[in-house]
Amino acid sequence: MTLWSVERLGRRGDGVALDAQGNRALAALTLPGEEIEGEAVDGRIAAPRILTPSPTRIRPPCPHYRACGGCSLMHGTEDFVTAWKVGVVTEALRAQGLSAPVSEVHVSPPRSRRRAVLSGKRTKKGALLGFHARASEIIADLSDCMVLRPAIVAAFPLLRRIVVAGASRQAELTLTVTETPAGLDLAVRGGKPMSPELLQTLAALADEGDLARLDWDGEAITRRPPALPMGRAQVVPPPAAFLQATAEGEAALVRAVRQFVGDAPRVLDLFSGIGTFTLPLAETAEVHAVEGLAAPLKALDSAWRHTAGLHRISTEVRDLARRPLQPDELTYHAIVIDPPRTGAEAQAAQIAQSKVPVLAWVSCDPVTFARDARILADNGYEIAELIVIDQFRWSPHVETIAKIRRR
Repeated sequence: MTLWSVERLGRRGDGVALDAQGNRALAALTLPGEEIEGEAVDGRIAAPRILTPSPTRIRPPCPHYRACGGCSLMHGTEDFVTAWKVGVVTEALRAQGLSAPVSEVHVSPPRSRRRAVLSGKRTKKGALLGFHARASEIIADLSDCMVLRPAIVAAFPLLRRIVVAGASRQAELTLTVTETPAGLDLAVRGGKPMSPELLQTLAALADEGDLARLDWDGEAITRRPPALPMGRAQVVPPPAAFLQATAEGEAALVRAVRQFVGDAPRVLDLFSGIGTFTLPLAETAEVHAVEGLAAPLKALDSAWRHTAGLHRISTEVRDLARRPLQPDELTYHAIVIDPPRTGAEAQAAQIAQSKVPVLAWVSCDPVTFARDARILADNGYEIAELIVIDQFRWSPHVETIAKIRRR
């Protein structure tokens, strides 16, 4: 059996291990400094045996941890994981020749995830429901989950019954479930075609489970609008819409955006979604919201029109990757931008040629954020402040929000 020493963690949270011959391999569920043994196949050690555990190793509190792929860092102390995530951000910036002071780190508490995308599959005895196992198509069947809100966990039996009612034997369903003040909002994709019999069954299950809305491949059974608070407004999102994963994380982001934008009277919100930042900012500023999809903007516009006392909000459907706003369109006092994981390279290049004095840049990928920040830095911008937001506790995902200003 080959002996390995774990040097560090890779970006996905796997240990990067080195053997005596200088060969490297990835080893899941390991920590830096640990001595392990195991055989590498295609660059991975599937079942590493820990010989010398790290002092930062702890017993994972979740009974599903080894089987479930939803979490990958539950075997490390909270201080270690937090420091590692901050390091991922600062190292990504360093690779681009940049540095920035991290002024704050916010970690969402256990059992706080209000939105989850689960997988479900019918079996002879019922249904599997949960997240996929690591690097596998197998669904780890969950009885509990330490990241999800209790109301979502309590609905697991109901979700299994919905899978049994609406999944063919070979199909895998995708269930996007969101906790809202009105109740759970469930969107199911990949199910059987809707029929009168299935509609009757699903409606009965929605009533029994007290769901606010059940959307079945685009056909909605709405019992009450699943509205979400965005500042003073109430937004009814489209089914399966993007939402910040935790209310605590969203509050930290909104607070930072407000602080970074300050008293700017006209603000541009790029990749605005349903208005997470647009609507709170409209309490003190005029906001132009740009998003690639029409449905989120429709929800945002409706919320604005039904909320008294907000400043003007205008909206624009636009693919910012293919058609970024040009410098002559960027005539705003501040920009808020929250791009997808791929970043906003094309839009960053145009902002770099503008005269906008301050940006609040939200990112869910440190590498693409650092790339885009380099574009801005080459054209007179600098990172004035950086906050690390960890909404995906025990996973390798990490978010940041940066105040970027023109020098």
